Amino acid sequence: MNYWTIKKMDTANGPWLRVSLFVSGCPHWCKWCFNAIAWDFNYGSLFTQEVIDEILNELHKDYISGITFLWWEPLAPENQKEVWNVISQIKDECPDKTIWCFSGYTYEFITEYMCPSLPYTSKILSCLDVLVDWKFVQDLLDLKLKFRWSRNQRVLDVQESLREWTPVWSNEVNDKNLYVHVPSDEVEKFWKLFKK
Repeated sequence: MNYWTIKKMDTANGPWLRVSLFVSGCPHWCKWCFNAIAWDFNYGSLFTQEVIDEILNELHKDYISGITFLWWEPLAPENQKEVWNVISQIKDECPDKTIWCFSGYTYEFITEYMCPSLPYTSKILSCLDVLVDWKFVQDLLDLKLKFRWSRNQRVLDVQESLREWTPVWSNEVNDKNLYVHVPSDEVEKFWKLFKK
């Protein structure tokens, strides 16, 4: 897995001060993406144990509340093994830190298609506190939203969603009334990719 950058004091992608890991590689190709060069899974730097150690060192600091995994696509099948590798080490060394993940896939697609088909998806979900799901849609851009960019995206409490067997909004946001449901027309496309 490659990564684009690490922000060690991020305030935009989750509550309080966080470490944010921007993963390389994305199959979504959202229109108006601000860094389309990172769609390439080979873009950026190689994600190594030294990088993980750097992340862990930051997470041990009292003022860092957790880590956020971001675009380009942490849950792409090509990235899941390394994402799980770092998450498992974080849970071992820093169990009190929160783990957020942004994904262009919907929660429903992740649980219904990816979990049964891929070896690391369920393990990753079992450790996430919050998932911000679905890809960016330019026509639904809303700068008033908290922790997301377009009104089709949701900020979900993953553990509560898993318990309830349905997506449950996180208490970290109070603007879910601005959400606009957009049916996914890409389920079959992604499913065919996984079945290859």
